[in-house]
Amino acid sequence: MTDAAVLAGQASVLARIHAAAFPPVHRWDAQAMAALLAMPGVFVLFAHGEGIPPAAGFIMARALFDEAEILTFAVDPAWQGQGIGRDLLVRCVNEAARAGAAHMFLEVADDNVAALGLYHAAGFAVVGVRRQYYPDGTDACVMKREI
Repeated sequence: MTDAAVLAGQASVLARIHAAAFPPVHRWDAQAMAALLAMPGVFVLFAHGEGIPPAAGFIMARALFDEAEILTFAVDPAWQGQGIGRDLLVRCVNEAARAGAAHMFLEVADDNVAALGLYHAAGFAVVGVRRQYYPDGTDACVMKREI
């Protein structure tokens, strides 16, 4: 299988998980996922664990120099509440540290209470707000964590 075929297949899987986890206005399609996967420093971690299929969730991040950023993060609603998100986040921070990142950033909708709770519990703090960041006009909280 060619690298392009592998990339397209992975992008398709990511888009399916993303579509299950987000409302239509916030979903990223396979083309958007493929574009992100092609960027330097991008890595994806899939859900894992006994009885947990990889398609239960993923986290996509980018680590360049001393900074890392979570680009997108999704857990299928059928698998939420089982610690998959927490596990993915911990693994992502560890992977970014191995890549040399000293701090990690992310953006999250200010009305996404569950995600905000997860990020706060993992040591992230709000460092800014991007007004009307999302297509539906929702603000984004910019969060940061030292690694």
